[in-house]
Amino acid sequence: MGKRDELIATYADDLRKKCGMTPDMDLLTKVTIGCGPSIYNADASTVASSQKSELETVKENFLIKKLGLKDSPDLMAAIEKAIDTYGKSERNKYRAVIYYMLTKHFGKESVYG
Repeated sequence: MGKRDELIATYADDLRKKCGMTPDMDLLTKVTIGCGPSIYNADASTVASSQKSELETVKENFLIKKLGLKDSPDLMAAIEKAIDTYGKSERNKYRAVIYYMLTKHFGKESVYG
C-alpha cells in the first residue's frame, strides 16, 4: 500500500469515527488526489480552523475556484458546519476530509466525475 492509499485510509477512518459518516471511497480518493502534493506536507494537509485567513483560502480556492460556487454567506456557513462536524477540539482537521464534506454538502460530486 502506497503513502497516498494510507492517507486515504486515515481520512476514511476520520470520516467514520470523528464525523459519523460512511465515506464514498471513490469520491474520497478523487478529492484526495485533487488536493495534490499538499497531502504529504504536515502543515498544508490540515486546515487551521481557528485562522480566518485559512478559512478564506478554503472558500476562495476550493469552493469558488474548484467547485465553481458563487460567493455568498452560505459558503462560510458550510465551512463552519464541516468544522463543527469534524469537531472543533479535533487538532488535525485534514484538508481532504473537509473538502470531501464540502463537496457532499453542495452536491458537487460531478466536479470529480
